[in-house]
Amino acid sequence: MIVVTRLNESRFAVNPDLIERIHASPDTTLVMVDGARYIVTETMEEVIEMIAGYRAYVLNLAREMPAAVDRHGHPQLGLVPPAGEQPGLQPGGAGPAGKTVPLRPRNK
Repeated sequence: MIVVTRLNESRFAVNPDLIERIHASPDTTLVMVDGARYIVTETMEEVIEMIAGYRAYVLNLAREMPAAVDRHGHPQLGLVPPAGEQPGLQPGGAGPAGKTVPLRPRNK
C-alpha cells in the first residue's frame, strides 16, 4: 500500500495495483480500476515514485524469503501446506472421503 494525501490533508492508503490511471491536470487524480477517483496533493511523479518504491520493497521481501523445497526438489513458498497436512484431507490430496476428484480439461 502507498499512503497519499487528500486535498483536505487527510491521509489514506491505496493499493497501487488497483490504480488504472493517474491524471495531472492540474490536480493529481488517481483513477482506480473500479472507477473510483481520488484527488491527491502529491504530484504524478511523486505517486509514480511511491509505486516504484513499494514494488521494489515487495520484491526485496520476496528475495529475502528462505528457499524451501518439497520432497521432489521443487521450490515451495510454504504458504499452503502439502495436501496430507491440511486438516480434513487424506495424504496424496484425496478429499475428506478419501476419493480423488479427476481433473478435466477446460472447454474451449
